[in-house]
Amino acid sequence: MGKDDPRRLIPRTDRLLAHAEVRSARARLGDDVIRSIVRGIQDRARSGELAPGDVEPEVVAAVASRAATSLRPVLNATGVIVHTNLGRAPLSESARKALLTAAGYVDVEMDLASGTRARRGAGAREALLRACPVAEDALVVNNGAAALLLATTVLAGTGEVVISRGELVEIGAGFRLPELIESTGARLREVGTTNRTHLHDYESALGEQTGCLLKVHPSNFRVTGFTSGVGISQLRSLADGHRVPLVVDLGSGLLAPDPVLPDEPDVASALESGADVVIVSGDKLLGGPQAGLLLGRAEVIARLARHPLARALRADKLALAALEATIAGEAPPVTAALHADPARLRERTEALAEAVGFPLVEHDGRVGGGGAPGVPLPGWAVRLPEDAARLLRTGDPAVLPRVHGGACLLDLRCIPEDEDGRLADAVRSALMRTGEPLGAGGA
Repeated sequence: MGKDDPRRLIPRTDRLLAHAEVRSARARLGDDVIRSIVRGIQDRARSGELAPGDVEPEVVAAVASRAATSLRPVLNATGVIVHTNLGRAPLSESARKALLTAAGYVDVEMDLASGTRARRGAGAREALLRACPVAEDALVVNNGAAALLLATTVLAGTGEVVISRGELVEIGAGFRLPELIESTGARLREVGTTNRTHLHDYESALGEQTGCLLKVHPSNFRVTGFTSGVGISQLRSLADGHRVPLVVDLGSGLLAPDPVLPDEPDVASALESGADVVIVSGDKLLGGPQAGLLLGRAEVIARLARHPLARALRADKLALAALEATIAGEAPPVTAALHADPARLRERTEALAEAVGFPLVEHDGRVGGGGAPGVPLPGWAVRLPEDAARLLRTGDPAVLPRVHGGACLLDLRCIPEDEDGRLADAVRSALMRTGEPLGAGGA
């Protein structure tokens, strides 16, 4: 490198690290991260992408904007309440505060009065039993798949799991429940057909090799037309006659019936109909953290809790704290979005449409996360040009719209009302970057 080479003007690493704003960033970023940022910007200058004089301000700006996590907050304008790609249920304010409490030392597994070890997550268990009093006991593991894995491992062993062919579900990312069950060493005994299964199909399959009866709610699809299925109460009689446990996997997480979703099954009703244990997810319609919830007969839950696999699948203190606070605290965002006041939702959407000068259109939201498939949640959206979608996703704040029918649609159902102003600003910014003048779409 010659003495006149401009790369000699690139600030040295020690000088950049000594900058006051870079030093202050060490309160929230590790040294390795800061050094990586510095080296990356120096390399850009060495390659000619960046002028040497711009290195220092670039480093200062980079460390100021860098967070310790790469996860970015997103405004969910899709109208899908339980959006798996956005982490499913957003937590309530009470649950968020509980996470901060649980981040330190807490009595997750200790009785402070006696100073002895106690049952892990007793508060979350008691909250679940208060919310669903028909359950005799409850167990929390780290997600819904873990709950099903534990139940079939313990109750079926290497025996057969009897299940209807119409309930052999595949969910997102190619995850198939049959493959999960078979990974435990249990054998699937499929009965009936895809569209029709009768009680005698189950009865003819039961025998000495039967480990348990399993009923799975096909939560992410519907089969209509010439169909038939067998209810939990009918299966209960069959299970009693053959002395095998009845496991029901409902998936979506309603603890009790909800009038907005009259056809969505709930834990209380399933237990009252005769299920020995019901499995649901904590981060769907319940509106809590990722967790697998098993509720049912005390004897069955005790068997599950004693198995060594329960230790490997147990929920951590953060999930237990957030789950308890979700149940004991105010209505979580999922519930608020599901029960959004139609008049107020329209008012807010009209205000956004007027602010950005684009039209209001009717738009159906969805539960998402496999809940209530095919059930529309009537509402409205602001229709923008399709090319605004990418700019909204990559803006600050990041906004995820729905792209459909050649348009970018903004549904406010899942947007907290106090974020309406930020959303409007984000839309204006995106439209300016597309070159689309405000008001071009009409009011």
